[in-house]
Amino acid sequence: MRRGIAASALVASLALAATACGGSDSGDSADGGPVTITWWDTSNATNEAPTYKALVKEFEAANKDVKVKYVNVPFDQAQNKFDTAAGSKGAPDILRSEVGWTPAFAKKGFFLPLDGTEALADQAKFKTNLIEQAKYEGKTYGVPFTTDTLALVYNKELFEKAGVEAPQTWDELKKAAATIKAKTGVDGYWGSTQAYYAQSFLHGEGTNTVDVDAKKITIKSPEAKKAYGTWLDLFDGKGLHKADTTADAYAHIQDAFVNGKVAAIVQGPWEITNFYKGAAFKDKNNLGIATVPAGSSGKAGAPTGGHNLSVYAGSDEAHQKAALKFVNFMTSAHAQETIALKNSTLPTRDDAYTAKVKADPGIAGYQTVLGAAQPRPALPEYSSLWGPLDTELLAVAGGKKSLDEGLTSAETAMAKLVPDFTK
Repeated sequence: MRRGIAASALVASLALAATACGGSDSGDSADGGPVTITWWDTSNATNEAPTYKALVKEFEAANKDVKVKYVNVPFDQAQNKFDTAAGSKGAPDILRSEVGWTPAFAKKGFFLPLDGTEALADQAKFKTNLIEQAKYEGKTYGVPFTTDTLALVYNKELFEKAGVEAPQTWDELKKAAATIKAKTGVDGYWGSTQAYYAQSFLHGEGTNTVDVDAKKITIKSPEAKKAYGTWLDLFDGKGLHKADTTADAYAHIQDAFVNGKVAAIVQGPWEITNFYKGAAFKDKNNLGIATVPAGSSGKAGAPTGGHNLSVYAGSDEAHQKAALKFVNFMTSAHAQETIALKNSTLPTRDDAYTAKVKADPGIAGYQTVLGAAQPRPALPEYSSLWGPLDTELLAVAGGKKSLDEGLTSAETAMAKLVPDFTK
């Protein structure tokens, strides 16, 4: 969900300009040559893309009738670029679509329904909650490609020195943080102000930002106020690090954790490789991974993130057929295992969690918490609702607004994004 994409806008624009999309390629089946399909990949160009490029070559070697034009598009630019390209019938044949984008593009008619196609031939092998969040109005518009969720990651050595176990509730976390501070001198927990990270608190109270069935914005419900109150309390107290409201907060929190300056944070598996680069986790087995603590309802569950592979509905039949074959290959057990081993990402299908994959304690640990992850509602605007909350929660955590003021402002902004929802 929160992977940084290191690629310059200039390089990206040149690559996109040079890309022929959606069945307009020369040298394909129209003149007897192979069909050339275009794939926009939104992964990290340095750490992840090489694995995907190698798999593309493997696919082409086994499928002489298909060529794949690979284009790496910076994640933070891809949604708008695809929206523009699809609207003008010039989109790539395949998009690595963030799970929040999938229903939004499906609603616009940009994605091909995949039910009954070769792309979903192995549907039963995928985790059910991941298939569910690839759906819109009962149809499936993406095949789960990578997945992630949040977990409480902790420094086992510091926890053992303090004599505490991984907390199962937020109340237990507060107590553990105080004990860790008293016995080791290190803060026990450092939380994030970002709305995506605060989402777990809502799930812990059995609620969400919106009630899709009732078409109601729910961030000011009693349950939501309790959830955000718990979130806010974890910035103040013994062993609890104060909120970082700077632009570099994410990096500050991550750096403190990997170097043993804070005992626990909430983080996703996209940082597994970086965890191991820190001084505190040179021994990979020192990394503890537990389900995000539960709220007062007794429920625990972090949001599910990740990406699907989706096929452009505007491509012609030959390109769609080739794209479906490629999607099937890239989401196969073999490809998923390869990606996990090379990129330290979580497979989306159970048969890809082989002994080799689970030998990585980070992947094995995150696999244990995936069952508690909460899929996103099939609401096209859902991911955009975190935007207003990002702004308001930052102001609340920084003491510039009260919690009620911040939630009221966020509710007003959300109402513009989902105008048919009531407050």
